[in-house]
Amino acid sequence: MNFFRGVMGGQPAGPQPTGAETIHKLCDRVASSTLLEDRRDAVRALKSLSKKYRLEVGTQAMDHLVHILQTDRSDSEILGYALDTLYNIICNDEEEEQDESEDMAAAPPIPVSGKHKNVPVSDENAQKQEEDLGVLFTDKFLGDSENVTLLLTLLEEFDFHVRWPGVKLLTALLKNQCNQVQGVILVSPMGVSRLMDLLADSREVIRNDGLLLLQQLTKGNAAIQKIVAFENAFERLLDIITEEGSSDGGIVVEDCLLLLVNLLKNNSSNQNFFKEGSYIQRMKPWFEVGDDNSGWSAQKVTNLHLMLQLVRVMVSPVNSPGATSSCQKSMYQCGLLQQLCTILMATGVPADILTETINTVSEVIRGSQINQDYFASVNAPSNPPRPAIVVLLMSMVNERQPFVLRCAVLYCFQCFLYKNQKGQGEIVATLLPSTIDANSISAGQLLCGGLFSADSLSNWCAAVALAHALQDNLTQKEQLLRVQLATSLGKPPVSLLQQCTNILSQGSKVQTRVGLLMLLCTWISNCPIAVTHFLHNQENVPFLTGQISENLGEDERLVQGLCALLLGICIYYNDNSLENYTKEKLKQLIEKRIGKENFVEKLGFVTKHELYSRAAQKPQPVFPSPEQMLFDHEFTKLVKELEGVITKAVHKTSEEEKKEEEVKKTLEQHDSIVIQYKDLIRDQDTQIQELREQVSTLSLNSEQMQNQITQQQSQIQQHKDQYNILKLKLGKDSQGLSSSQGEGAHVNGLHSEELSQLREEVEELRRQHTLQHTQLSDKDSLINTLRCGAAAAAQTAEGGAGGSDNTELLGEVESLRSRVQAQCAEISQLQTERLELIRRAEAVPLSQSSAPVSSSESSADTVTVSELESRLAAQTTEAERLKEECRGLREGHAGLEQQLASAQSTVAIEQTEKTKLQQEVQESKKEQDDLLMLLADQDQKILNLKQRLRDLGETIDEDEDELDARDQFGEDDEEEEEEEDEENND
Repeated sequence: MNFFRGVMGGQPAGPQPTGAETIHKLCDRVASSTLLEDRRDAVRALKSLSKKYRLEVGTQAMDHLVHILQTDRSDSEILGYALDTLYNIICNDEEEEQDESEDMAAAPPIPVSGKHKNVPVSDENAQKQEEDLGVLFTDKFLGDSENVTLLLTLLEEFDFHVRWPGVKLLTALLKNQCNQVQGVILVSPMGVSRLMDLLADSREVIRNDGLLLLQQLTKGNAAIQKIVAFENAFERLLDIITEEGSSDGGIVVEDCLLLLVNLLKNNSSNQNFFKEGSYIQRMKPWFEVGDDNSGWSAQKVTNLHLMLQLVRVMVSPVNSPGATSSCQKSMYQCGLLQQLCTILMATGVPADILTETINTVSEVIRGSQINQDYFASVNAPSNPPRPAIVVLLMSMVNERQPFVLRCAVLYCFQCFLYKNQKGQGEIVATLLPSTIDANSISAGQLLCGGLFSADSLSNWCAAVALAHALQDNLTQKEQLLRVQLATSLGKPPVSLLQQCTNILSQGSKVQTRVGLLMLLCTWISNCPIAVTHFLHNQENVPFLTGQISENLGEDERLVQGLCALLLGICIYYNDNSLENYTKEKLKQLIEKRIGKENFVEKLGFVTKHELYSRAAQKPQPVFPSPEQMLFDHEFTKLVKELEGVITKAVHKTSEEEKKEEEVKKTLEQHDSIVIQYKDLIRDQDTQIQELREQVSTLSLNSEQMQNQITQQQSQIQQHKDQYNILKLKLGKDSQGLSSSQGEGAHVNGLHSEELSQLREEVEELRRQHTLQHTQLSDKDSLINTLRCGAAAAAQTAEGGAGGSDNTELLGEVESLRSRVQAQCAEISQLQTERLELIRRAEAVPLSQSSAPVSSSESSADTVTVSELESRLAAQTTEAERLKEECRGLREGHAGLEQQLASAQSTVAIEQTEKTKLQQEVQESKKEQDDLLMLLADQDQKILNLKQRLRDLGETIDEDEDELDARDQFGEDDEEEEEEEDEENND
């Protein structure tokens, strides 16, 4: 009873129980009570104690709470209490419960005792202890993966008191053990889909916490990111951003943008899906700003900053080049780049937004020629209008501008010139004497002003910017040698190259000298003319050797390393045009004044510098302070490329160089021969391909001819059928005529004149049939001629490509001949029947013709004679029709003869081309055999030369040996493939 009084709020009769004892009793009540109300009250009491006695509740009550979730699914209130309690003991954040006052009213009075009594700990230790408890209880909850599945099932409940605590609990689990929870959700059926349904909840609290849940869920898991994206996440998130007011929205817009960044960053599949779904076009309205940009709220700044980051994620340099280029093209086509440039030139934009916009524009135009051309055409809204590049460079060389803004402008200028030889030429042209305009400020003037100003950071930025205008562009390196500068009145102008070396020798700040040395190294690398101009000044080489040989402090080591690099470039790219500074003399000078080992050691100072590796990581110049701004990303690539070759060049003797030059010449000759033979083989392959195409064309023509023959066969069959019909009709008419004549002769009799007329008509029919018989004989002879020609063609094309077609044609001609012979036999039978008719007509007794007849009998005879005349006319017409059909058959056979002749000529042409192709293949095989013998001799010479180099102590790179072997194997493979092609052609 004392326990129930304590729970119900009454005064205890005896000593007050400790917190652990009370929690133990509540846990027993949850486990043993049969009434739902009692269990609900006990769980509510545990919830009220779960923050203050987190360890005790988590240790004793977690299993009971999980059991409540499994068994009491019908009561949403107890489920909500259980979920809230689990959230309190797992979550590390100190959040106030909305119903805290209600929970405290229901909780029993418990004195401060146990582990929470008089424990003096610092705030840091308490926070660490809280985090450790959260991880501990999270591991305990995740001990059974079915608990997470149970939690996902509970999220399907629409009741607010169940769904909201479930979302918060799952979010806390993801914060403490992200990977483990992600694995369970990933294998759970419809697990991610259930969580995506939270975004469609009409209650904003659940929807907003669902966004936080998805943020934690999508961290660092590409598989879940893809599933969320294909669950229509992009559409839903962009709709929410639009509903909330885009950049003017609140914290919900920020959460949506953070989730979008999680889904797209370093996930090429989602980036492609985002682009293909036309979602980039929906980002354009986000960046519409008005004329009055004052008074931006902190939330708007944060939202716009995240929107710009989202654009940068799509065009980041770390993405694949193809995906980045495609996104850059889409951003230009939909007008997003134009909108960003509008923000860039707008007034009143906060400094951090302006800086991030510059960085975003930089990556949108980086490496995209069409975007770079558009950016070059953008003008600032000034009077007179100035190009945006000029306005930005003015900010870069202005020492009063913020450091991050100047870094952003430098990055923008670098991206504008990246793989943009047209832009490089335009920048260098502003420095040339013929294009300088005294009335306007150009990019070249700003760069020269920054290069020689008193501000070391401006010197460094201008030098790096000018170096990017020369990057991988030999033409502009030579053009920049023409630039002349007026130093002071009364003195002749000096070249830009000479002025850089003059400032370098004056001993300015380290940052200035590093920038100038990077500019000079980029300028003269891979440009022998620039090396000659640099060495032509007699003071440059002594200055460099003096800088390298001195033992200076730690700060000067980097300058010494860059001077060694510059001198090494003068050796490696020297064309020996200056007698006093040839390669050999420069190496002797290094050996006498510096020492080769000391020179190589000083050269290694560059790559060993701590800021070198940081600059080599990514193109964007990001530095914590101006003093650490020493290396450029593109320059680190140049150092990595030249360090090894310069070291080898310094250690080589003159004899080794001569031998190496001879080897190079031999290799060049070998390569030229190989290239010639490869070109020859390529031409032969092209010819073979053309011949194959011709063969395929001829095969197609042959198929078309076969189809025509088939059509003609069908036409012949139709003619045969028509002839059979005519034969049947003619036979019936002959029988009717015979019976009519017999009856007339025996019954009524015929006049001698009528019999004479009948005989004449029969003679006419006989002549017509004789003519038809003659035509059929001609046709028979024609068929025999075709047969002989087909037999000769078959013998000629034996083993050729058209042999089977000619054989089939011969068979068809034989079949046609047999059919025509059958038709001839049928016509002969018809002729026999007609002769029998004539014989019967002549056998009529003449005496009957003179017998007296009555007038009625005379009229009957007249009718009979008319019928006979009509039948004879019909027979004559049909005979003419048969004659026309025979003529058509003859023309058809003439067409077949022409086709047969064409097929014979085609077979002869193909046989000739095949013989010619076989001859060419044999010649190609002989040439390849000669090439293989020559290559073998050359390889043996190369091996001998390399062995001689090894004997002389020269180190031979094993990679080159492997490359040579790989080339040899590749050539052998190509030869085997060509031999297989020859065998297939044969």
